[in-house]
Amino acid sequence: MLHSVPDIDASEALTERQQAVLDAALRLLVEEGDNLTMTAVARRASCSKETLYKWFGDRDGLLTATVQWQASKVRVAPVDRKGLDLASLTASLERFASDWLRVISSDTSVALNRVAVGHAGSGKDDLGAIVLQNGRFALARRLKPVLEAGKEAGLLGFDDAETAFRSFFGLVARDVQIRLLLGDRLELTEAAIGGDAVRATQQFLALYGAKTGPQGPGAG
Repeated sequence: MLHSVPDIDASEALTERQQAVLDAALRLLVEEGDNLTMTAVARRASCSKETLYKWFGDRDGLLTATVQWQASKVRVAPVDRKGLDLASLTASLERFASDWLRVISSDTSVALNRVAVGHAGSGKDDLGAIVLQNGRFALARRLKPVLEAGKEAGLLGFDDAETAFRSFFGLVARDVQIRLLLGDRLELTEAAIGGDAVRATQQFLALYGAKTGPQGPGAG
């Protein structure tokens, strides 16, 4: 059963001390992978296990908060639903894309995802489901309102927000994440990330822009 740790959308949801503890947990995942324990995190973060249990519950609760903290680094720029125009929609999508590329290409995310894949279906714990629910699915919950706002403003055309989100996610990620998980030493510079974010956003707008007319993605 998954733990119901509140979804973290901004760093203000955590104290600086809690953020430091979660950063320590992420570093341990990079260094030790599957061997993450409450004792090890307490030692690395210079806090007591009692404090960890008070803040996060058990190990799964700590892992959930860690995944949420990592996912919170992918920001969704707020949009004005009433005054939304193409420029602000484009900026919001590009920011999401660039943040997500930075996060998935980080050593911490690669290590976290490797452990999650290794645990999936193993019965060890719920880390695979935790990563899905608090990573990819949480990001979808945060970006879909932007896509819906774009549709309401007549800028996007789609029948299903989930399908549109999956298309955008695929255009941003391409094969980057799987190559990183398999050990490919991709060097994603800031310039490359920015260029990829712009490219993915423009491709998405070409696919789902309302200007595509009755034969486009918004037809129905």
